[in-house]
Amino acid sequence: MSPAPLDPDLLRRLQEDVIDSYDEELEMEVDDRILDGPGDQTAEAREDRRRYFRELFRLQGELVKLQDWVVHTGQRVVVLFEGRDAAGKGGAIKRITQRLNPRVCRVAALPAPNDREKTQWYFQRYVAHLPAAGEIVLFDRSWYNRAGVERVMGFCSDDELEEFFRSVPEFEKMLVRSGIRVIKYWFSISDEEQNARFLARIHDPLKQWKLSPMDLESRRRWEAYTRAKEIMLERTHIPEAPWWVVQAVDKKRARLNVIHHLLDHFDYVEVPHKPVQLPPRMRHEDYARQPVPASLYVPEIY
Repeated sequence: MSPAPLDPDLLRRLQEDVIDSYDEELEMEVDDRILDGPGDQTAEAREDRRRYFRELFRLQGELVKLQDWVVHTGQRVVVLFEGRDAAGKGGAIKRITQRLNPRVCRVAALPAPNDREKTQWYFQRYVAHLPAAGEIVLFDRSWYNRAGVERVMGFCSDDELEEFFRSVPEFEKMLVRSGIRVIKYWFSISDEEQNARFLARIHDPLKQWKLSPMDLESRRRWEAYTRAKEIMLERTHIPEAPWWVVQAVDKKRARLNVIHHLLDHFDYVEVPHKPVQLPPRMRHEDYARQPVPASLYVPEIY
């Protein structure tokens, strides 16, 4: 039974709602401060932007199918996002989660450990965020903090670092044996690109909050971070949970590439759903909607 034709006014409202959801993505792009000069207004640049959005929306549609399949089959998925400060991890995570159900696909972005957590088994606070059946967890930085910021900034001892390198392959193998898919991404940017992104944040009042004293110090210690990253990849690249390096100097390409690559990890199929029928609203003769006091309304400034 095919659904009844929609009222033209209702159809227009539905179309506006779709456009509004696309505007959300446009707002995020403007927030990236990429629209910064006349060169971006060329016909070629506008066509590149259209292609980017078309492909992004297509991939996000595939992510919705993947989400349904993960729930239907009870998959457990962990995706780690690592990289230097301002490498674009957060932007990629936003595009992955933007159309998904936050009860299925959630982000774990843990703060620095408190005094109690510092005395726990190192992996303990991360274990609490691992997925149950039908869940995807995206770690915006992960247990690899020990191999990066903690090592470079001197927040862990040499013995603690060595124990981490001995333990993490076994920890990840254990996760995989238990049925959790572990996918690890390193977002790679150049020295010049990080410098430019830091300067953009310094001069943008809406983004200055992203620059902590630790971020600024990481800029000074670029070479130490490079060496730490090289050792980390060498010692923790295992068949059960290999590293994947994302070329992230171009933010848009990086987002599309990482979503495409993530989807390719799974032999997912579209899960059939029963047609959704909106039931008629029940109406009662004695029902009367009570007026709301004007003082409770938010002032309509706009």
